[in-house]
Amino acid sequence: MSGNGAVWGRVRGRLRAFPERLAACGAEAAAYGRCVQASTTPGGRLTKDLCAQEFEALRSCFAAAVGIRF
Repeated sequence: MSGNGAVWGRVRGRLRAFPERLAACGAEAAAYGRCVQASTTPGGRLTKDLCAQEFEALRSCFAAAVGIRF
């Protein structure tokens, strides 16, 4: 497996870069977290798609940060 070391080196490099790349999505993560928190406070009701807009913004930011297209 002669080329295997190079592959794992690239994989490790990408994994190490994740925290820095995803840190750019702090505003989107905070908005999604606020939405979920507000929905789960006493008297709140978390239902499917209640925070869909915030989740989609976070998902798009993550995808852009790591270079994935949906």
